Amino acid sequence: MLKLIPLVISFILGSIPFGFIITRLVKKVDIRRFGSGNIGATNVVRVLGKKWGILVFVLDFLKAFTPIILTKLFFPLPSADKYIFVLMAIIAVCGHNWTPFLNFKGGKGVAASLGGMAALSFIYVKLSLVIFIALATFVIAFLISRYVSLASLIAASVFLVASLVFLKEIELKILSFALFSLIVIRHTKNIKNLLTKNENRF
Repeated sequence: MLKLIPLVISFILGSIPFGFIITRLVKKVDIRRFGSGNIGATNVVRVLGKKWGILVFVLDFLKAFTPIILTKLFFPLPSADKYIFVLMAIIAVCGHNWTPFLNFKGGKGVAASLGGMAALSFIYVKLSLVIFIALATFVIAFLISRYVSLASLIAASVFLVASLVFLKEIELKILSFALFSLIVIRHTKNIKNLLTKNENRF
């Protein structure tokens, strides 16, 4: 039963809709009614500006990063149970994507995914290389296309492939496939917009 506690905490923290909360506090509006309707950092930039978008990105990053790091520090798990850290990352992203605080409609999981992966890199050191490759891919794809959604999808694809190539742990391969799948699912509308050339550039 004790193993469930970190998972529950990850889901609860992951579910906090910081983009929605900050937009309410700053501008007294529901961010879901503006821009893309998403509660993530990209839409917050469109509605409130860069500094608030960066703040939301950092908070969304930390809500997946923090529970894994705190669990590692204060709730040590046997080596055989390291998979729980991976589950925590996935569950935090699910909480962000389908937050119960907003009728199970949330963000797209990019910042939360990065936060979870960054925390896991302290447990699985080789994961740092895969993260770096994915981040570099994101930056290049974004600078070329100016589409955050396209850059996110390409980076998620590269992360999946790089994980399969460079990582041996089966739980990390499962993580990469799960995060890739979640990002694709949450970007379905963006994919359609990209195909029809209706996607907004950043």
